[in-house]
Amino acid sequence: MKSSATGGGLVYSTDAGRMCPACRKPVAQCICGQAAAPKGDGVVRVSRETKGRGGKAVTLVRGLPLLPEPLAQLGKQLRTACGAGGTVKDGVIEVQGDHADRVTELLKAQGYAAKRAGG
Repeated sequence: MKSSATGGGLVYSTDAGRMCPACRKPVAQCICGQAAAPKGDGVVRVSRETKGRGGKAVTLVRGLPLLPEPLAQLGKQLRTACGAGGTVKDGVIEVQGDHADRVTELLKAQGYAAKRAGG
């Protein structure tokens, strides 16, 4: 006996394995949990900040229209090119040190409309 509260339907397929109950696609191809890329004005802003970091400079990259995984990959590329550490937090790439000019040029070379922001 089926309960209407469970939604019923295909749970497992021998062809594709586990199925998503919402979109009825294989879990590996499920689009339900994916967030859309953030929308912005299309301009990537690169700035330098020292606030709250003990006077040490950090280059911030904001406004990239990327999902979290590609954003993390781009962050790694930028940190490697600058020879610095850093992280990706809340959709913002942080590169340790004052590398704003270099990061701007690297982003322009990859086709992004990047510009310097701030002082």
